[in-house]
Amino acid sequence: MTLAAWLERHAAATPGKTAIRFEGRMIDYAEIERRVRAIAALLAADRGINPGDRVAYLGLNRPEMILLLFACARLGAMLLPLNWRLAPPEHAYILKNAEPKLIFAEEEFRAGLAAILPALPSIKGKHFGADESQWFGAMALADATRRPDVPVAGTADSPVLLVYTSGTTGRPKGAVLTQDALEWNALNAADMHALTTDDRVLTVLPMFHVGGLNIQTMPALRAGAEVVLHRRFDPAATLDAIRSIGPTLCVLVPATMQALIDHPSWAAADLSSLRCVTTGSSIVPAPLIHAFHQRGVPVIQVYGSTETAPIAVYQRVEHAGRVGSTGLPAKYCQACVVDDQGREVAPGVRGEIEVRGPNVMREYWRDPAATAEAFRGAWFRTGDIAHRDADGFFWVDERRKDLIISGGENIYPAELEAVLLEDSSIAECVVVARPHPRWGEEPVAVVVPRAGAACDKAAILARFEGRLARFKHPRDVVVVDRLPRNAMGKVLRYELRAWVRK
Repeated sequence: MTLAAWLERHAAATPGKTAIRFEGRMIDYAEIERRVRAIAALLAADRGINPGDRVAYLGLNRPEMILLLFACARLGAMLLPLNWRLAPPEHAYILKNAEPKLIFAEEEFRAGLAAILPALPSIKGKHFGADESQWFGAMALADATRRPDVPVAGTADSPVLLVYTSGTTGRPKGAVLTQDALEWNALNAADMHALTTDDRVLTVLPMFHVGGLNIQTMPALRAGAEVVLHRRFDPAATLDAIRSIGPTLCVLVPATMQALIDHPSWAAADLSSLRCVTTGSSIVPAPLIHAFHQRGVPVIQVYGSTETAPIAVYQRVEHAGRVGSTGLPAKYCQACVVDDQGREVAPGVRGEIEVRGPNVMREYWRDPAATAEAFRGAWFRTGDIAHRDADGFFWVDERRKDLIISGGENIYPAELEAVLLEDSSIAECVVVARPHPRWGEEPVAVVVPRAGAACDKAAILARFEGRLARFKHPRDVVVVDRLPRNAMGKVLRYELRAWVRK
């Protein structure tokens, strides 16, 4: 089923049912479908968007981002959601690689984009504002409703979402997800959450991540449920929405779970509407799960990645007692744990997680070498290490050994190490994770000075200003005489992680 068919079905069957609730406004399914048709007509007729073209969005959570995604789906085009936490040079790399024709951005990001857009000739239209009327023009939207519909060009096989994820080389890679991938991912989400049209999903995580967009938000719209959309996470606003609006489902990462637990209103908060809370993104500390269980709210875990749309392995509510497990393979894909030769390992033996199914990305955008490296036949190689217990449940032991996950955001050491090595006082460097009570992990730079040089910690940290998103900046610099290595000369990062914990 195409994304256009999702909306057409619900607009016909339940036209007056609320689809999205946002800042006091409620938009029903008939209105959502009407707006998407109008925006698609404008993108095609007035902005020249054709099948395969990319349209970028830079902003906090808004209904307009969802409307753009559905409009792109009708046209067979692709939405490129940009992480608003990134620095302008990081946006510049992604935009140069993806070459979108249009970019829609909230006004607050105009200054950051101004410095990089002149060097991006592919972007023919630059639209700043806060809603449809500012981006498209109120009269243009009204006129579009009187035009003949643009024929639906998008098919189930059409790429519809281009989501960039950092790679081990330090350069982001664009995962290409088709409409079919989102369809099957939504079916997995429906099975995971027993999702129905009666559900009300509270979305507080950023939708530039597939976690915020595809674990519950898009699946809810496929199911004909209601999405309560917050521009960004705020613990007080989240607890108030749970009390006053009564969502049945919500996705939280460990950092946002901790923020709710630490909030003064937590102890007295009414959480009774929640059927469960879904979490993942990193290895979730058991105390966070127990804190929700003590309030009568089951916590279920999901495992996946940008490349798997992301749902690949999950718990259902009946599995919530297996604290720490990420559950069983999703209903509509396969997952296994294999050794270095790709052979499935026995229960209790650690190996790499591989995933195969219609929810897996088609490719990395314009990167056939990375695409080939990521797959073993039809199996996507996640790089994450896990084992399965005797009942077949997955337990993730390490998420990409070098990867640092801070507050739900992925930080790849190679990206930071490239900046560090520009410092003439540094001979060698490695960035590793250190536990953090709020964010889960934080990056720490371990550096070896050049002979006769003295490393200035403040100057080293200052190099990251304006270069990388602030959440990626190292929080500390540890100066050592040498890096620990094995017999083959490979740096022993696990030893460095133990050093920085001291």
